[in-house]
Amino acid sequence: MSRPLRVVVVNGSPRAEGSRTMGLAGLVTDTLADLMPIEVQRVDVYGLGPGFTGAVTRDDVTAEVEAALRAVEAADLLIPAVPVYRGSYPGMFKHLFDLVGQYALANTPVLLVATGGSDRHALVLEHQLRPLFAFFQALTVPVAFYASAGSFDGALVLDPEVYSRVEVGLADVADLLRARLQDG
Repeated sequence: MSRPLRVVVVNGSPRAEGSRTMGLAGLVTDTLADLMPIEVQRVDVYGLGPGFTGAVTRDDVTAEVEAALRAVEAADLLIPAVPVYRGSYPGMFKHLFDLVGQYALANTPVLLVATGGSDRHALVLEHQLRPLFAFFQALTVPVAFYASAGSFDGALVLDPEVYSRVEVGLADVADLLRARLQDG
């Protein structure tokens, strides 16, 4: 592997810092960094401002938002990380992907991360996020990570079972990610 894996985390939480969603995404990227060299970039959808929220089409976005969209489209590994609100991912998170090119994520590995108030919200991974990235013809990896509110102290993951799932899950897909780098 000649260069680090370019990982882009799309933070769908309204809180850039101190969110459980970013706590779980951080655990995932830190664990992945133990397996291979990575370079992480984060796109906070709630921080993109009026140049994002006021855009109806991609032609309407500011240069900052365009740079964020290009980072998402150029990722070696995309990690969409969302909290579950009212049984779904946040609307601003979806708005970002409404502006991404329809074929820009084709064959891009995607690793799903979500948090919610209870374990019942874990279905968002399979019933909402996987279909969203299937539309883009992305290569959504078979493992995904979810943690409920009881697994955290603030934004810190405390549940050893979550750590174990992340370690085992990433070990299962590490070879796929290394192969993607060698191919491209």
